[in-house]
Amino acid sequence: MTEPTGQEPAGRAARPAPEGVSEDAMRRLAQLQPGEKGSLFTSDLTVNEFLLVREAGFRPLGLVLGSSVYHVGIQLARWSKNQELTKLSQAMYHARDLAMSRMEAEASALGADGIVGVRLDIQFKEFGSDIAEFIAVGTAVKADGADPGPAGTWLNNKGKPFTSDLSGQDFWTLIRAGYAPLDLVMGSCVYHVAHQRFAQVLSNTGRNVEIEPFTQALYDARELAMSRMQAEAKALEAEGIVAVQLRQHSHSWGTHTTEFFAIGTAVRPLRDDHVIDRPTMVLSLDV
Repeated sequence: MTEPTGQEPAGRAARPAPEGVSEDAMRRLAQLQPGEKGSLFTSDLTVNEFLLVREAGFRPLGLVLGSSVYHVGIQLARWSKNQELTKLSQAMYHARDLAMSRMEAEASALGADGIVGVRLDIQFKEFGSDIAEFIAVGTAVKADGADPGPAGTWLNNKGKPFTSDLSGQDFWTLIRAGYAPLDLVMGSCVYHVAHQRFAQVLSNTGRNVEIEPFTQALYDARELAMSRMQAEAKALEAEGIVAVQLRQHSHSWGTHTTEFFAIGTAVRPLRDDHVIDRPTMVLSLDV
């Protein structure tokens, strides 16, 4: 086993790293040698997912990732007012976008058409309660017999590889149904929920009653996150968004400040005649 030298292997020209992508990452990607005889790939797909992605007409190239360690600051809010904390909303979105764009840059360096099985995680570090690492990980794939339809390319209208957080099974079903993923679209809203005054708390003691300011605050925050996700899909000229998830996290801000994060895969039609296979019944043999 040879030790890494920190240099490109002989005979392979060094490529400059895209902005935010480390030289170490570019060396790792160069070792995958996509398209060359005897080349290897890396993937976090399960065996079943791998086989279904291949069945859909795509060949895995390698595991790609993006990272952003971000200081999420604070924003003061009125104690008794429902309001969005716009600076925090922008920070949470920007940090995720940096991680996603670096993952896409790695996929582009491999010549990928898309990234499947994307995971977008947040990990708060020991450096401080307000410092978090935003991580995007997925498997870059290349079309290997899959027809992109009239568009003539699997790249989205931003000229980047498509991204999708669908499982291998769902990705195969989507392609078979005549749709293609465009991009992971997302919306973020960090919202401060007003505190109840002491008199309000006392008046509700022992009663079953809706706390309308809380209801309205959470409703508004979810709507802001959803509308921002939808705006991204419209910018991509998508027909719709599938597998939408609406997540809520308090992170490190306390009980009255929370983030609503909406994410899903924007899709486009591959053809006009969406002939969807009739589902077949599968009986489990497990007792």
